[in-house]
Amino acid sequence: MAGGWARDGAVHEQIEASIEDELARMKQRPLEGESLTHCAECDEPIPEKRRTALPGVKLCLDCASERDGRTAERGGINRRGSKDSQLK
Repeated sequence: MAGGWARDGAVHEQIEASIEDELARMKQRPLEGESLTHCAECDEPIPEKRRTALPGVKLCLDCASERDGRTAERGGINRRGSKDSQLK
């Protein structure tokens, strides 16, 4: 497949590197420790089944769902190597 100036397989390598970066970011903050009995944000009780299923859980299901909907800040690494990014 022709990819401009990129060598064969470069796009696949970029995708794999992005996936590895995201997995590493997710593993940086694993759930650990004792689960809270009440949500850290809204102070609602966290069900026993949730505390058992996710050791170290700190948020109720509603707050966790709301937080998952937010976009997290990511590093500003541009793997494309486009001319525009090199000129900045």
